Amino acid sequence: MPTDIVRVNIPANAKWSQNGVTFAGVVIADRHNHRIIQWKNGDTTNGQVVAGGNGQGNELNQLNLPTDVLIDKETDSLIICDQWNRRVARWSRRSGTTQGEILIDNIDGWGRRYQLGEKNGTLVAGGNGSGDGLNQLDLPHYLFVDRDHSVYVSDYWNHRVMKWNKGAKEGIVVAGGQGGGSSLTQLNYPQGIFVDTLGTLYVADSSNQRVMRWTQGAKQGTVIVGGNNAGAGANQFDVPIGLSFDRHGDLHVVDNSNHRVQRFSIE
Repeated sequence: MPTDIVRVNIPANAKWSQNGVTFAGVVIADRHNHRIIQWKNGDTTNGQVVAGGNGQGNELNQLNLPTDVLIDKETDSLIICDQWNRRVARWSRRSGTTQGEILIDNIDGWGRRYQLGEKNGTLVAGGNGSGDGLNQLDLPHYLFVDRDHSVYVSDYWNHRVMKWNKGAKEGIVVAGGQGGGSSLTQLNYPQGIFVDTLGTLYVADSSNQRVMRWTQGAKQGTVIVGGNNAGAGANQFDVPIGLSFDRHGDLHVVDNSNHRVQRFSIE
């Protein structure tokens, strides 16, 4: 769901409304429809296809189970993780665009950094087989790169979030790592992550139906929204998988099995 990268300074004691509202004004990777949808502000009923939408495939006008998208403001384009095509594609946002261009292809693996023009990329996390060692990952799902080029990874099957400093040979557990569970020291299949300018980590704790906040060095997190069992209520989620903040500090959550994006206003 992320659009452009927003650096947010959120007060350490910030709180959010516990009831979300279904939100528009975002660009969303509509994964199983093989397309990218833009929802304009004030419109929650009619999205516009801005990339893909021509069925599942590997042609330049197609996508294949895209997982993430962001807006590149410098080129006014969309950068898309086209997962099952093993490529990253760029689609111009200009009117009349009917196909994308391939930036990186033949990607096979996780935790690599690519610069434009590179074919192989640079390993920045994991790469030592699946496992729970500090130099390993087990089905990593999402990542976030901070201003210092540290890489945060939601280590899905290890129920933890890892931080890999630039050039490090192993990571640091910054959230979870106590087995899958619902206590404040645990995560249960973490997915989307976000780190603010204070270094505070926010995690979509998908199987616990909640979003958690972990301050730097904390041994346990706090629940900031959700945690009220799976459901479709305004204070509930059904498998939250992605999150982001706008520049005001409002929280946006991809509520996967409810097929919606929820906004929680900062108080």
